[in-house]
Amino acid sequence: MACHDKKVYQSEKAPAPIGPYSVGTGGGPFVFTAGQIGLDPKTGELVEGGIEAQTRQVFANLSAILKDASSCLDNVVKTTVYLLDMQDFAAMNKIYAEHFSGDYPVRTTVAVSGLPKGALIEIDAISLLCNGDCC
Repeated sequence: MACHDKKVYQSEKAPAPIGPYSVGTGGGPFVFTAGQIGLDPKTGELVEGGIEAQTRQVFANLSAILKDASSCLDNVVKTTVYLLDMQDFAAMNKIYAEHFSGDYPVRTTVAVSGLPKGALIEIDAISLLCNGDCC
């Protein structure tokens, strides 16, 4: 039996799930995204160009999911970044900073031994829903 206020989100501009999960769910004032890797939503393949290209695609995917859920990157309160190699931290951090301004969300960054489809990075987010025209 599901809670009545739980919502499931899927944007046509973000990749479809590659397993039995939703790319976004919401409950109360929050939207939770599944971890996003640098998949091109049109091809279902990782974008080429290394950590920079994959990080940019991750943010494009997160933005699409949040938009579908009536939210946006400006409303993100928490992220978790999973890196295949901590040597990529500086490059990821530079692109990360381009997508948030002012009051940054809290963040945890961890190194992992592997990611789906051989990705270099994965990011998930928790965001507040917009009340009105906030994004």
